[in-house]
Amino acid sequence: MSAMEALLTTRRTISTEPARDKKQDSGADFMAKMKPEVSVSPACGTGKELLLQAFNWESCKQPWYKVLAGEVQDIKNCGFTAVWLPPPSDAVSEQGYLPRDLYNLNSKYGNEAELRNLIAQFHEHQIKVIGDIVINHRCASFQGEDGKWNKYGGRLAWDASAICNNNPAFGGRGNPKQGDDYAAAPNIDHSQEWVRRDIVEWLRYLRQIGFDGWRFDFVRGWPGHFAKQYINETTPEMAFGEYWDSCSYTDGVLNYNQDNHRQQTINWCDQTGGTASAFDFTTKGILQEAVSRREYWRLSDSQARPPGVIGLWPSRAVTFLDNHDTGSTLNHWPYPWKNLPEGYCYLLTHPGTPCIFYDHLKTESNGLRKAILDLMNVRKKHGIHCRSKVTIRKASADVYAATIDDKLAMKIGPGDWSPNMVGIKINDKELNLNCSGHQFAVWEAQR
Repeated sequence: MSAMEALLTTRRTISTEPARDKKQDSGADFMAKMKPEVSVSPACGTGKELLLQAFNWESCKQPWYKVLAGEVQDIKNCGFTAVWLPPPSDAVSEQGYLPRDLYNLNSKYGNEAELRNLIAQFHEHQIKVIGDIVINHRCASFQGEDGKWNKYGGRLAWDASAICNNNPAFGGRGNPKQGDDYAAAPNIDHSQEWVRRDIVEWLRYLRQIGFDGWRFDFVRGWPGHFAKQYINETTPEMAFGEYWDSCSYTDGVLNYNQDNHRQQTINWCDQTGGTASAFDFTTKGILQEAVSRREYWRLSDSQARPPGVIGLWPSRAVTFLDNHDTGSTLNHWPYPWKNLPEGYCYLLTHPGTPCIFYDHLKTESNGLRKAILDLMNVRKKHGIHCRSKVTIRKASADVYAATIDDKLAMKIGPGDWSPNMVGIKINDKELNLNCSGHQFAVWEAQR
């Protein structure tokens, strides 16, 4: 540990931190044990889900529902069991993240009939459809008497009483905001029962349309216990939130200890009563730092566990490398492109629910698509799931290696390692190489 810290001290340079609020480790006591894994919540899928984020930041510039309708069979053939679609409602922004008339399902991605048809096609192929739910904020259709944009149209004809009162740019008359402010749009006051009732009814309408679950946007803006109500009253098959906060840095260098960062995500899941999962931003941050700087020792925490949410509450962790915000054309916090194959090796052999980004699935260069499909097949073949057991075998400067469920062994990084080299056997048999690619390899137990 002292050697690691000495290395970090030598490269405290200009910050490469994503543009988020900086938070430093407080030194507070941190939970030493994993969350008890008694069962998988109904809102966490089967535990064996393979999720595809089926859009990027530019998808709104095409008739996207029609595009995806032509790809349903390929998505099924790849082995995906669920797809995450973009926000479905009418919105001020093309991408849908500034929603306006929630019940109007004609968006830049296509019209309501096309959406219904797409969902029906996915269902014919036994693929769950997850809706992107943006309810931290909602844009108004008209100006109110005070000249501010706080008068809503459509079936949910709210006024300024639905807006938090510490959102002064929009003249809110509701209760104070209970989470982080989103300055670009009126922040909705979830503390009011009638607002929550309207949101529940809208979610029930989306369930009738055919959506099977929810991806909640910007959950830092509203308490998790409201998500618990929305989940309990709409019974989705999957539900997960975007709790994106900055990792802990010192002078621009990612700190080794990210326990506080992952604990924030776990706290939000706890607020939902464990009914929701969350994106594992901690794993993304640590993994991309490890591969880009050849610091693979970062992939083991002080208790020899995976250092992200998957190390403490894996069934509530949705793991990913990039999404429409971090990658695509926005590139707010992109994963290093050349290291994507080894990143997917980590995700698809480890616990949690892996989410593959559409752009990556469609990329043939660097053997990326082939690597993703090979690794998905390995995961399915050996029944790796959201609670699979990881035993870290090595975490050094140039290699990370682990065994999973006494079924697989894997390694990433440029360093030399194999289970047979170090004498690892399963059922007294050596392991066979299943697949490999740029700086990754996976071995499987002989049957």
